[in-house]
Amino acid sequence: MTGIFKSLKPLASGFPMIPPLDLKALKALVRQGEGTHLEFKLKAAHPEKIVREVVAFANTEGGLLLVGVGDDKSVPGVKFPDEEEYTLTRAIAKYCYPEISYSLQKVAVTDEREVLVFSILPSDNKPHFVIEDFTNHTGRAYVRIADKSVQASREVKEVLKGERKGRNVRFGYGDKERLLMQYLAQHGKITVSQFTTAANIPRNLASRTLVLLVLAHVLKIQPDETEDFLPGAETQEG
Repeated sequence: MTGIFKSLKPLASGFPMIPPLDLKALKALVRQGEGTHLEFKLKAAHPEKIVREVVAFANTEGGLLLVGVGDDKSVPGVKFPDEEEYTLTRAIAKYCYPEISYSLQKVAVTDEREVLVFSILPSDNKPHFVIEDFTNHTGRAYVRIADKSVQASREVKEVLKGERKGRNVRFGYGDKERLLMQYLAQHGKITVSQFTTAANIPRNLASRTLVLLVLAHVLKIQPDETEDFLPGAETQEG
């Protein structure tokens, strides 16, 4: 985490606890620009789309949704904060499943305008979805990548489920795993499609193998807008 987040007290989850903000502290946050933990919205228009950011933060490392802030880092605030709050809180309750925990602060910009600061913690009940089918409570999951909230792949959703269950994962080290490690040593990273082709195995098996290796902490998965990849040991961060 960067900038002002470094000076904030971290929770057990790793995401900082946000104290009451004044306008000066808010502007310091805004100067950082949008990123892994920050998203700006001028107002609560199209709340069914804004909840993607809420879901992505909950599924990843948590974050702050600032309503009343422009992409250009301007801070005009919103003229009717109670209406904006009502719109967004209803949308979060309606479209996010399972339920997501968050807190809300209002920071005065002028006597007539405020910025809404939604603080979303990383969830222990992942993955969360934006509901599209209300009968079956199914929809799309999102994760945060830099300053974007992108749809989670099948593999990322399986990893989130496995991490939530917290079970110990064991795997057999056979021919396909050996080939995988050789591929990573040569190319530095691999996708499910590349593993499927290189090992000449069905995609479902390739997917399941990679998910097990991630849950066993042998590899890490890096979500991507086009196709997720798994970096080799030498290129993994942390």
